[in-house]
Amino acid sequence: MSSESPLIMSLRTAVDAAPADVPLRLHLAELLLGEGQAEAAVAQAAVALQHLPGDEAARALMMRAMGLPQQATGPATATDTPAPTAPAEGGAAPESPTPAGGFDWRSAEDEIKDVVPPRFVRSTPPRQPTEEPSPGATPEALTVDGGGDAGDATAWETEAPALRLADVGGMHEVKERLEAAFLAPMRNPELRKLFGKSLRGGLLLYGPPGCGKTFIARAVAGELGARFLSVSVNDVLDMWIGNSERNMHEVFETARRMAPCVVFLDELDALGAKRSRTATSGMRNTVNQLLTELDGVDGANEGVFVLAATNVPWDVDIALRRPGRLDRTLLVLPPDAAAREAILRYHLRERPIESVDLSKLVKATEDFSGADLAHVCESASETALLDSARTGTVRMINMKDLLSAAKAVRPSTEPWFATARNVAMFANDGGSYDDLLAYLKKKRRL
Repeated sequence: MSSESPLIMSLRTAVDAAPADVPLRLHLAELLLGEGQAEAAVAQAAVALQHLPGDEAARALMMRAMGLPQQATGPATATDTPAPTAPAEGGAAPESPTPAGGFDWRSAEDEIKDVVPPRFVRSTPPRQPTEEPSPGATPEALTVDGGGDAGDATAWETEAPALRLADVGGMHEVKERLEAAFLAPMRNPELRKLFGKSLRGGLLLYGPPGCGKTFIARAVAGELGARFLSVSVNDVLDMWIGNSERNMHEVFETARRMAPCVVFLDELDALGAKRSRTATSGMRNTVNQLLTELDGVDGANEGVFVLAATNVPWDVDIALRRPGRLDRTLLVLPPDAAAREAILRYHLRERPIESVDLSKLVKATEDFSGADLAHVCESASETALLDSARTGTVRMINMKDLLSAAKAVRPSTEPWFATARNVAMFANDGGSYDDLLAYLKKKRRL
């Protein structure tokens, strides 16, 4: 590698930093071919075709690097088309030496399959979808990582999420609970009217950090066709007396004007902490204002759906969880196997990988949160990058890198379950944490 020109070495570094930049990769392949490194040029062109399968420049470059005849690019004429050959008597028509396209790509792929290994190894049959995807959704497409970071929406800005529950990988139990407890009554106005169900509601999502509570809240808003308004403690709290209560009121006024609207209260334990433990009167007044806004006056909250998320539901003021407010709870657990596969596939989609067995990696990452899975992919990428920098030869991320990274990561959900176990066992008043107890028993953590 030391004999390479500085330009080629710089381009290798640039391609490693931007693996999806096809024109840059093809420029590197051209230079490699000019230096007589045909095999390396073929490898670069093959990776380019993985990103853009129909790119004619990449195909032409691969053909030149492999020493194959170029396909004619000019317009076809009557003289260019060979006359049909009559079949021999009693037999079939003779096979054409090359396909109609002018180049046998199947033979070319067979010739270079050992040069560029497959990105993923399929050790099991593809998983069949268990639900109808939303219109326009791409199968197994994960819009954002399972870590749940949905952006920095401010208190008085609303958006119309394009997410649907079909975009959430796996987590079928969570989806079923959402459908039964929250979405089905909202989707059926006639049944809602028959049973006297008000078009309002509150749902508290709780569970370990980094497991996608915010992402699920956005998907719920998308399912309802509602606007989405995310509120954090920084959006509400103010140093001046009375401003925090005013901010809270304006948040709900905005939601009422934009109804139907989902108000998402992120980190509810900070916005609605137990008033008995609150040292300042300003914070207590903010909690009181939140209670008032949740109740509404004369049905003013019709069409306003309140979703809240917290990692520590036991620190939330009990008044917020009484019937009529956030009276329904949903435990959001670490991603299941299907969700982990979707999250890993999302985080590896832009990285140079080879022969990755996702089923094996999914088994090695049980109890990992979405944020943990993102960290595994990042760590494996760093290992491959460091090796490439030390040896001067760019190599792809392989299963050894990913499994080593997974082994080095301790699931961030473990400390949460250690605390939640004590709460579920000794402070389960009214059965609030029955679903958590059932999960702990299933995992033999009691």
